[in-house]
Amino acid sequence: MADEYIYCHGSRCHKKHTQDRIRGVKGSKVLRTKKIKVSNWYNKMYQYFCSQGCYDNFANDHIEQIVAIAPRTEPLETPIEVSKVKHPEITHNQDSGYSWTQRAWTETKITECDNIDNGS
Repeated sequence: MADEYIYCHGSRCHKKHTQDRIRGVKGSKVLRTKKIKVSNWYNKMYQYFCSQGCYDNFANDHIEQIVAIAPRTEPLETPIEVSKVKHPEITHNQDSGYSWTQRAWTETKITECDNIDNGS
């Protein structure tokens, strides 16, 4: 099976001044968009972009079209339960010359829940 490659979809990939993008012979050299080897190993985004920068350029240039694919007209919500956990003051390494004290503090714990009311 021959290796398959696609070209980076970054809108400014061919403008980056790096040696691996230089192609052509003396007198007619160009900067060329990078090739990306097709692989299932990569995150889906990196199957089409050679870097985070190229992805960001593409997304910034085409944000209106991207949002038009799945517009969001209402907020998403996740049901949660909120609880407070009080932690006491603790002194660490009391027997050494380098002890330190962690002050008492209150932690806010957020737990996702089903939030299904069965009438009970």
